[in-house]
Amino acid sequence: MGETEDERTSQAGQLFENFVQATTCKGTLQAFSILCRQLELNLLDHRDFYSSLKAAITYWKAKGLWGKLDKRASHKEYSKGKACADTRCLIIGGGPCGFRTAIELALLGAKVVVIEKRDTFSRNNVLHLWPYTIHDLRNLGAKKFYGKFCAGSIDHISIRQLQLMLLKIALIVGVEVHVNVEFVKLLEPPEGQGTDGPGWRAEVRPAGHPISNYEFDVIIGADGRRSTLDGFKRKEFRGKLAIAITANFVNRNTTAEAKVEEISGVAFIFNQKFFLELKEEAGIDLENIVYYKDNTHYFVMTAKKQSLLDKGVIINDYIETERLLASDNVNQEALLSYAREAADFATNYQLPSLDYAINHYSQPDVAMFDFTCMYASENAALVREKHGHQVLVALVGDSLLEPFWPMGTGCARGFLAAFDTAWMIKGWAQGKEPLDLLSERESIYRLLPQTTAENISKNFEQYTIDPATRYPNLNSTCVRPHQVRHLYINGEQGLSSLGRSGPTRTSVRPSRLLLWCQKQTQGYRGVDVTDLTTSWRSGLALCALIHRQRPDLIDFDSLNEADCAKNNQLAFDVAEREFGIQPVTTGKEMNAEQGPDKLIMVLYLSKFYEMFRNSPQSITGRAFHSVLMPNQSAPPVGEREEQKENKVRSMATQLLARFEENAPSCGMHRQTSMRKEFPQGLGGSDTCHFCKKRVYIMERLSAEGYFFHRECFRCNICGCTLRLGGHAFDSNQGAFYCKLHFSQQKISSRHRRGEVILIHFIKQMLSTNKSDSLYS
Repeated sequence: MGETEDERTSQAGQLFENFVQATTCKGTLQAFSILCRQLELNLLDHRDFYSSLKAAITYWKAKGLWGKLDKRASHKEYSKGKACADTRCLIIGGGPCGFRTAIELALLGAKVVVIEKRDTFSRNNVLHLWPYTIHDLRNLGAKKFYGKFCAGSIDHISIRQLQLMLLKIALIVGVEVHVNVEFVKLLEPPEGQGTDGPGWRAEVRPAGHPISNYEFDVIIGADGRRSTLDGFKRKEFRGKLAIAITANFVNRNTTAEAKVEEISGVAFIFNQKFFLELKEEAGIDLENIVYYKDNTHYFVMTAKKQSLLDKGVIINDYIETERLLASDNVNQEALLSYAREAADFATNYQLPSLDYAINHYSQPDVAMFDFTCMYASENAALVREKHGHQVLVALVGDSLLEPFWPMGTGCARGFLAAFDTAWMIKGWAQGKEPLDLLSERESIYRLLPQTTAENISKNFEQYTIDPATRYPNLNSTCVRPHQVRHLYINGEQGLSSLGRSGPTRTSVRPSRLLLWCQKQTQGYRGVDVTDLTTSWRSGLALCALIHRQRPDLIDFDSLNEADCAKNNQLAFDVAEREFGIQPVTTGKEMNAEQGPDKLIMVLYLSKFYEMFRNSPQSITGRAFHSVLMPNQSAPPVGEREEQKENKVRSMATQLLARFEENAPSCGMHRQTSMRKEFPQGLGGSDTCHFCKKRVYIMERLSAEGYFFHRECFRCNICGCTLRLGGHAFDSNQGAFYCKLHFSQQKISSRHRRGEVILIHFIKQMLSTNKSDSLYS
């Protein structure tokens, strides 16, 4: 018996090792399917899948991975995998950011499905990684899947290898992945079936795929700059033309290739001799070049247009960038030769052979494009409601913000947005009001374009999905709920505006809501909840629901079952006063012959569900509550304070919103997260704002829409070096300050304004006195 068990354990370990070592997308999915079939694991059981897999795979190599994933899963934000237990998500796109988002949502307990239109990972391009990204991937067990991951001083990885690694982790934590499935459009819930009918679904190709029947509460676009989700307008940031060339050559992993040193980034301004020699010897004129060694030999360079024209790479010179770089205006053979010559010279001809790797189009992997043309979505998320069903729609990765990816901002900012999106979805699952949810997300999104490796928190070990652990100067309320009303797209505004701050959240399914109500009211005299209409007519069920949570608020034993109107009105009044749940009707109307309307009751009862579903009383029942808090006469101090704080915050929000609407704009403002907008000139200058000399793309920093050399970024008064995120800016003067001197500048400005007001007041007084003297 023991030998059979040992054999089974050994076989399971070998199958898991085959999965870990798989080198392709299809190979990974096949190995995982064999593993699950052998271990008799249910792929659709997302809640218990990881724990079942961990229990079945006990060999020593796997234990290190389990330890890392368990540590990540222990973050309090995940609530032990129950924070989003009733949430169903669909993610479009199996790129690094799509899978990274999927992993976070799975750890939150959500049901997560990823669809990817290809079945191969073929992107050879190499990503530079920020230190926090390396730390994050290591903590997910990256080296277990790719032993060479960021070994020594290496700080990069091929997109293909990163995708493969994250796919494996996603599968392990219970994410469902479908390849060769293409998203077409979002399908609205059918009309006339109310909340009992089907919810939001997706039209996909092939049409008959099972995923077309999958209903979800959240859909996330992670399919790149050409995102297929509607409702997101894009801003275009275009700077002066900068032509990038990427080239991937076959890496045969020979000793000679291993000896060739990488080039982490060399620019003309720092090594003029190198570039002048390249131009003289080969006629190739570059601004910079980078060489990374991974699955391929990867080069990225910025070439000058005249050089490309002289070498015959670009056939005709056009003003319009689209025509200039159009495929019919590029000599492909000349481009291959240009990139190969540059790579050969840059590595001092030490690479034995430079044969092009093949891309997913079965062509040599070389590309030329204008990388100063970048796109960003105007908003990060929106909510749609139709026929009683809501869906949260969000973007991540290049769909959200397309950055200068060769420097690693794409992956780094993409992962940050994945965490921010997961945080938003946690709030969604816990019943946060849509407008509050969207305003917080848009506030956080405003930080993303300005985020650099230098201005994020340096305590990587403390990073969680909570934005406060990652952004030092976070202000998650700089966008107000009234500013995002257009992001709530509601087909039935009249039925959903129960809350004061915006449309009411009703994502819970009626069947689930009914089951929860039955459990909460079980055992109460005269209460038998069998539906969401007539069972509530007497008012006893509503009173029981409140009594279960707070027995001090209602004397249930004194209620008369025949006095329906009084019972219902009591419940409505108490719920509004104590919980802020506004009534949807009156006690008298509840007592009408036809009974309460089902949709109205679903909307109303869902507020109780969202507020109390995770409370100890909801989970353990009435007996536990009676023992725990007998004769309680007042709500717990923490709850009272929270309610009071919410009311104060709401009042403050309304006052501030009115003030902002009416107040004149202030020319001078402090540089914090509070009113951060996309810089209007992003990518739009090659001149340093301070020294007025040319600043090269690979070296430049940006703030407030200006570009500059790092060493030029200094206070206008004391000349001290400034740090992004720790500076202040006077928009009237176009001047940067340290915070100390900005405060002084601000005080002196106030004094000047005060003097003007005082002079004006004195003049008025003098004018009045003069008039009085004329009539005396």
